Amino acid sequence: MKIAVAQLNFHVGNFESNTQKIINKIQDAKNQCVDLVVFSELAVCGYPPRDFLEFNDFINSCLDSIDEIASYTRGITVIVGAPSRNETGHGKPLFNSAFILSEGKVQKHIHKTLLPTYDIFDEYRYFEPNREFEVVEIKGVQVGVAICEDLWNVGNNPLYTQTPAIALKEKGAKLIVNIAASPFSYQQDAERKEVLKENAEKTGLPIVYCNHVGAQTELIFDGGSFFMNKNGEVASQESFFEESLIINDVDISSGEFKAGSIQSGSKIQLIHDALVLGIKDYFKKLGFKKAIVGLSGGIDSAVTFALAARALGSDNVYGILMPSQYSSDHSVEDAKALAENIGAPYDIIAIKDIYDAYDEKLKPIFKGLPFGLAEENLQARIRGVLVMAASNKFGHIVLNTSNKSEAAVGYGTLYGDMCGGLAVLGDVYKTDVFELARYINKDEEVIPENTIVKPPSAELRPDQKDSDSLPDYDVLDAVLFEYIENRKGPRELVALGYDEALVTRILKMVNINEYKRYQTPPILRVSHKAFGMGRRMPIVAKYLL
Repeated sequence: MKIAVAQLNFHVGNFESNTQKIINKIQDAKNQCVDLVVFSELAVCGYPPRDFLEFNDFINSCLDSIDEIASYTRGITVIVGAPSRNETGHGKPLFNSAFILSEGKVQKHIHKTLLPTYDIFDEYRYFEPNREFEVVEIKGVQVGVAICEDLWNVGNNPLYTQTPAIALKEKGAKLIVNIAASPFSYQQDAERKEVLKENAEKTGLPIVYCNHVGAQTELIFDGGSFFMNKNGEVASQESFFEESLIINDVDISSGEFKAGSIQSGSKIQLIHDALVLGIKDYFKKLGFKKAIVGLSGGIDSAVTFALAARALGSDNVYGILMPSQYSSDHSVEDAKALAENIGAPYDIIAIKDIYDAYDEKLKPIFKGLPFGLAEENLQARIRGVLVMAASNKFGHIVLNTSNKSEAAVGYGTLYGDMCGGLAVLGDVYKTDVFELARYINKDEEVIPENTIVKPPSAELRPDQKDSDSLPDYDVLDAVLFEYIENRKGPRELVALGYDEALVTRILKMVNINEYKRYQTPPILRVSHKAFGMGRRMPIVAKYLL
């Protein structure tokens, strides 16, 4: 059987674009004499549609698109994901379905059985789970169809005692097709392959895996779709972060595909490419072209600026330098050199006079109290006002430059440096920001070397350094990773060998600053536990030793 996997970048609710992309790839597959072409989970409407699924008109548009796509399926079979209505009269009004189309009509739809309700997923809010796994005959072959269902889900679902792959084999499947909407994290490709390898080894069946590519607000889909032999070996794999159509032949009797190329990438390379795609799609799908970044001469704004230039083009990224009386000359020069290296426009707006005017107005209220956090935050908020004013005037989106380490411990100013339409580095720890800078500079110096090697500083008071307020970033990030990504509690962290006073200090900073993170822009997700929709913590809580 000749099979094509269409890895496409869909746009939630953009039925015209999504449908046309699907039809175009069906035509391409036909031209290459393909028997079966596979599209990803909820491809017709895009993923995740969230509460759009509660609108009857939205579902009608999905089903109209399915009918239009079906009309192009003479001589070929298509598997494509879309919501369908639950006509049983029991449970939720919708199923998450795989539509099997051929000869100009819908031949069958198979519903998702295992609905994820962890991290960023909330499918049981909308969909009724199917009660059994199903197969469909295509070109004389019994094909088991799964919808992003894997070994992890079964253990959390008391309705089922078998993995999807085993259940499908018992139904007579000779091949498994898994259509997915699996978001990117820098570990995800390896984890997907390991899970599906175990499925293949246990069943002795070859597997076709089709995933989304592209970004939808904070979620980034890396693609990486692949063909896997019955022994769990990946025969060929599509590119990461790019639309593509790959074709392979499966020998059903041997359970093997033809060998092809297999993708790989380092952690930092994958994060870099994911963030570039995340920025690009956020702007494109919202209809914006230009970004504004407040440039401080520091590494976070420099990496954000460089990534934005790669995503949008250097002419479409505008830097605003806003030095205060505490900004060093080298920081201003570093910021200027960055913009000039990239070839991007920039302006300088000194804020000392603005700060002095605020300070004068506040003197009757502050009544001679010493300089402190209020005055530091005032500088950050002045900068926030200026970049947002430029955003309003020119219709550009401000990119937030806070990293995950800062966001975790509240080392940022609400309505100041935490403002913006999209947080680019909010899921990247400070130690990885330095690695990103080195990666960006691998072929030429884009980010000035001084920006990378100098001690990090907010420059809001004389001779300020981040280390005045925070543990060293290598220590801080290690504790944060165990607490946030690995969900290790305070006692477990101490058992791992971390100092109890250090653990208490760091976790207190994380927990008391939850209210800040509730007010931040969407954060591009590149880890398996990012701030935002996948991490739901109470604002008012106490969880310490």
